[in-house]
Amino acid sequence: MYSRLSLPVRLALLVAGTALPLIVFTGIITYRHYEERRQAAFDRVVEFTRGIRQAIDAEMQGVVSGLTVLANSQALQRGDLEGFRLNAETFLRQFPDRPVIVIGDRDGRQIFNSQSPEGSPLPPRAERPERDRVFRTGRPAFSELFVGSINQRLIVTVSVPVMRGEEVVYDLSFNPPLSIFQRIIEQQRPSDQWTISIFDQNGVNFARVPNPAGTVGQRASPTLYAIMFTAPEGRANTVSLEGVPLLTAFSRSELTGWIAASGIAEATLTAPLWRSLALTGAAGGVCLLIGLGFAIQMARQLARAESMQALLVSELNHRVKNSLATVQALAHQTFRSSTDPKAALRDFDQRLSTMAQTYTLLGEENWKGASLGQIVAAVLRPYVSPDSSRVSMSGPDIGLGPRTALLMSMALHELATNAAKYGALSRSGGRIEIAWDRVERASEPQVRLTWRESGGPPVAPPVRRGFGSALIERGFAAQSGGQARIAFDPAGVSCILECPIR
Repeated sequence: MYSRLSLPVRLALLVAGTALPLIVFTGIITYRHYEERRQAAFDRVVEFTRGIRQAIDAEMQGVVSGLTVLANSQALQRGDLEGFRLNAETFLRQFPDRPVIVIGDRDGRQIFNSQSPEGSPLPPRAERPERDRVFRTGRPAFSELFVGSINQRLIVTVSVPVMRGEEVVYDLSFNPPLSIFQRIIEQQRPSDQWTISIFDQNGVNFARVPNPAGTVGQRASPTLYAIMFTAPEGRANTVSLEGVPLLTAFSRSELTGWIAASGIAEATLTAPLWRSLALTGAAGGVCLLIGLGFAIQMARQLARAESMQALLVSELNHRVKNSLATVQALAHQTFRSSTDPKAALRDFDQRLSTMAQTYTLLGEENWKGASLGQIVAAVLRPYVSPDSSRVSMSGPDIGLGPRTALLMSMALHELATNAAKYGALSRSGGRIEIAWDRVERASEPQVRLTWRESGGPPVAPPVRRGFGSALIERGFAAQSGGQARIAFDPAGVSCILECPIR
């Protein structure tokens, strides 16, 4: 089947078979590089998320230390709440947004509230699970996000125990401003392509970039929420609340139970990938098209070369056959009409020499033709010296086709041979005038050559036409598609040859 395909198709398949695997291989390498960058990006997101979680832990560890100092203050241990208020206000001044310190007992009664003046009645506290943990374990506890009962704002609380000996008598609660968490993640954010969140134990946002106003208090996106409780730490492809595909990592704090999560927009990796693939495809496509163009052009050139070769072989066969036919006709006519074998052999040799000279002229022109002036000069060169005034030649430069040139040279040879034997060239005073011109006919342009002898012996019409006359009058006319007229005037032989130039 392959052998039946044309040469252009085969060369195109060769180019495509070479270029396409390279394009595919380059695409695979580009994608492998993308996978490596993607893995590196995931690793970077995981490390960054751990850093966020550690920063939050450090901040909360400092808060717990400060609250523990307050819980162990002498004023509180003595029950001096007014003295303790001074300590609490000193602690609270380092935070924005006027946070609150509340002290309550096991039964939910408020003992102290930093926002309420001394002596004012304090309402009972709502039950909170983190306070129960403080009384039960004697250790600090961190709440989930909830709405404060007094200020009706979203808050989280940090609670530490107030000890008397080995007994937890109160819990001291503090609601750190959410702005400090927001400040941490905004300062840590590497670029606008990152999404960073802090979630409570239930997966609810209480600090986030971007769009904190629209997302704080909302649960994590479904794709993240589905995995964030499956392990203390993990990574996954998620979609943000804004619908942005992310490479996400999360890490849960052992101290607070809160979860830090961050993600980088996947477009930061896929956009360069698609650009690389597009450039690879475009460059490969251009190279493929250029290769196909060269292949098709080469195929056309080879096809033309093969066609020309076949044409040349056919033309060579045709010319060899014509040459052999011409030689056969010359031999047949020469030897049949002669009674002297030596003379016939001499005439045959001269005629072959004339053919050879004409072939030489044609070969110099790559068989495109030969000049009529060159043909006349070559035929008459053996009979007259170059500086002889016995031969007059005149006419424009006319190029004859190969067949016409050969026939014209054979006819001129017969005329010159006859002139040398019996006509003008057989006497010292004889002259030959040869003139030619272009003649426009309705069918096609023609050339007309006139041969006229003078100063030779008196001429009488021959009793029997010889081979030369027959060759000129019948052979020339029949083979060239023209006409030949020989006149045997007493003053000298004259001949008119007319045929197409082709």
